[in-house]
Amino acid sequence: MTTVPPEGLPLAAEFPDATREQWQRLVEGVLRKSGAQDVAGAQAEDSLTTQLQDGLRARPLYTAEDAPADAGFPGFPPFVRGGRPQGSAVSGWDVRQRHADPDAARSNEAVLADLENGVTSLWLVLGEAGLPVSVLPAALRGVYLDLASVTLDAGAEFRAAAEQFFALLAENGVLAEAASGNLGADPLGLLARTGDDSRTDALLADTAALAAQCEGTYPGVRALTVDALVYHDAGASAAQELGCALATGVAYLRELTAAGLTADAAAGQLEFRYAATEDQFLTIAKFRAARRIWARVAQVSGITAEAAAQRQHAVTSSVMMTERDPWVNMLRTTVACLAAGVGGADAVTVLPFDEAVGLPDAFARRIARNTQSILLEESHLARVVDPAGGSWYVERLTDELAHAAWEHFQEIERAGGQRAALTAGLVGERIAGTWAERSVALAKRREPVTGVSEFPNLGEQPLVREAAPAPLGGGLPRVRRAEAYEALRARSDAHLAATGARPRLFLAALGTAAVHTARSTFAANLFQAGGIETVTAEGLEPAALGGAFAASGATVACLCSGDKVYEEHAEAVAAALKAAGAAKVLLAGRPGELGEAYQRAGVDEFVFAGCDAVALLSSLLNEIGVA
Repeated sequence: MTTVPPEGLPLAAEFPDATREQWQRLVEGVLRKSGAQDVAGAQAEDSLTTQLQDGLRARPLYTAEDAPADAGFPGFPPFVRGGRPQGSAVSGWDVRQRHADPDAARSNEAVLADLENGVTSLWLVLGEAGLPVSVLPAALRGVYLDLASVTLDAGAEFRAAAEQFFALLAENGVLAEAASGNLGADPLGLLARTGDDSRTDALLADTAALAAQCEGTYPGVRALTVDALVYHDAGASAAQELGCALATGVAYLRELTAAGLTADAAAGQLEFRYAATEDQFLTIAKFRAARRIWARVAQVSGITAEAAAQRQHAVTSSVMMTERDPWVNMLRTTVACLAAGVGGADAVTVLPFDEAVGLPDAFARRIARNTQSILLEESHLARVVDPAGGSWYVERLTDELAHAAWEHFQEIERAGGQRAALTAGLVGERIAGTWAERSVALAKRREPVTGVSEFPNLGEQPLVREAAPAPLGGGLPRVRRAEAYEALRARSDAHLAATGARPRLFLAALGTAAVHTARSTFAANLFQAGGIETVTAEGLEPAALGGAFAASGATVACLCSGDKVYEEHAEAVAAALKAAGAAKVLLAGRPGELGEAYQRAGVDEFVFAGCDAVALLSSLLNEIGVA
């Protein structure tokens, strides 16, 4: 006898469904305990919402009500769930490693080591920013070009690099249909990097000719890369990065179809390169949203479904990489790689952890490729197609990001397209505004950088690497999250080298450890982020603290304790410190109602969570006498 199971989950059949309103009432109760008395209903939920860039929001609760329209199936328009029905489940994604060492012999050694240990394709930087184009054959000596895919990145020299590559294929007896890779032509990306528009017309013509050659002779080789890293590296938000990439892709479609290629053939010549960051869910949403908006372009361009899927190359972000405490970069790139794989990228490049320092060594390259090997071979990450699909949060974030990116794309199109928007300064202005806002969050440590703005290690020995070739410049800038703090640390290092000691600050920890530890720990962490060493003395006796300050060799002091202790002792201790020679006395805590009273008592400045740490630390280094 066959029984029909009840609707819903049988185990929960005896329990009524919980509603969003019930959850909101529970939130109200928690907020009331924290002092928020007038927040109710949807306002209570909104108070826990995190604002992201591009007008996106991370909500505290997602339900089926928040799910957008059906995302479709993997391998079918709009390709949100993946560009191929099988995803990466058959062979994993393409593990692609980057090489930019201008020494051909060393590059060749690194290339062969990578291919022997898990890498499946190569990304070679040629020209001014990497290997000379003429040594490409030496760099690829011993590489089976019918097995390993090669992506070239030669800037303005892409035509010469392509000719070298084609000649190398013929020399090695590789059949034209067996070759695979990308020739890296990207005239608009080059314009964004260099600001030089004088050669763009000629480069676009060369690009169209190269695309036609690939289409007719080398079916496995793509001619163009839509490199969105140039926008990400300048500080663009995720939506701005996608919008610029989409506008560039549309511009290339127009150029190629005008040169005689069909819409399908033109789309087949493009590969899109995006940054993967440590923001796991936003990265997952970025790759899914990128496929969706490109599918819309393909639809209105008459591109068939078979040719409409976007080919994606993910590269772990250089903006998130740090020179200081670079070992933490291993964690950042692991999260970014995981997010790119979950998001459905076709190829992934993990930058070595020492990328911000200089040319990577063999150990760093090994860690980079093993990061992917572990995710693929041990964690089996690629065995599930679109593992984030069905998550209400990811689906909603994908939808919102796609709409935000489309708005940026439309703004660029209204300005005349990507080339016009670049030369008119529109793209640079929009990205600069975004980075300025983000810089404020970084300076106030609302966006922490572990090992740099948070939990720095002043005793760390810096990595020493050979300098990498300077990247192409003159156009959009290149930024990193940690650069403002690393500049402060560099001042501290120079002071240490010149005087034998780091700049020093005295912490007057008032009262018992239970009272002062929270603020003294916070203050020490903040000052060390600027390379300022802290000397701590505990107690309440003003004379003893004044004597400890005089013996410390510091010229600036900071009071650390609880508010009640401040009310009773801050004035006397501040006076003792000033009498002992303190040029400035700070207090750890917000000014609050007693701010003016503390200042009258001798406190010059306040240190608190959310203050402009970069400005404060810079002024303190000036006060201490650090050049």
